[in-house]
Amino acid sequence: MHTVPPARPVTRVAVVAAPVLMALYGGVRLLDGSRDPGPGWLVGHSLLLFAPLLLALERAPGPRRTAGPRVAGRVALGAAFTGLVASLGQIGIDLYVGAVAVDKADQNRLFEAVQSRPGVEPLFYSALPLLFHLGVLALLVGASVGAGRVLRWWSPVLMAVAIVLTAADLAFLPLAAVGQLVALAPLAGFGPGGSRPVAARSARAA
Repeated sequence: MHTVPPARPVTRVAVVAAPVLMALYGGVRLLDGSRDPGPGWLVGHSLLLFAPLLLALERAPGPRRTAGPRVAGRVALGAAFTGLVASLGQIGIDLYVGAVAVDKADQNRLFEAVQSRPGVEPLFYSALPLLFHLGVLALLVGASVGAGRVLRWWSPVLMAVAIVLTAADLAFLPLAAVGQLVALAPLAGFGPGGSRPVAARSARAA
């Protein structure tokens, strides 16, 4: 029997707090003046610094029993780490520009000066940050397939929809955060799935 271990406290906190803070960031962006240098810009971007706790989710599904899934999980985690570091670099740049810019024109000038440097755009704004989302999505897929699955099929689907919404328009961040919360909730023992034996669930379903 494959038993899903109880979720760690940090995982429970991450599952709830990360989407909530992302939703708050999305809400802050909708306020007047939040995209100009000032408190709104700094508060909104600081909320995203909570993202590292999402990496606690890699261990939530429990031990992988075969070499293939273990390797796939490590590759996905490596991708998530790489994307996370790149995303944190982007947040650092945004916070710096928001802190030193005196007005919107100065903000645009500083961004242009930083982003025009070779490698900055793909490293911190396009290619590498995408790996974080793909890595988290891969981890959810791995936890939803096979005999030891601890998630339902809809968890990675909801996460994929949330990623697409965010990529389409940052105005959808609050809605995407709700999708992420529902997708991640079973990993922390909330909702269907939780910290119950998979074999026992299968027996009841039969």
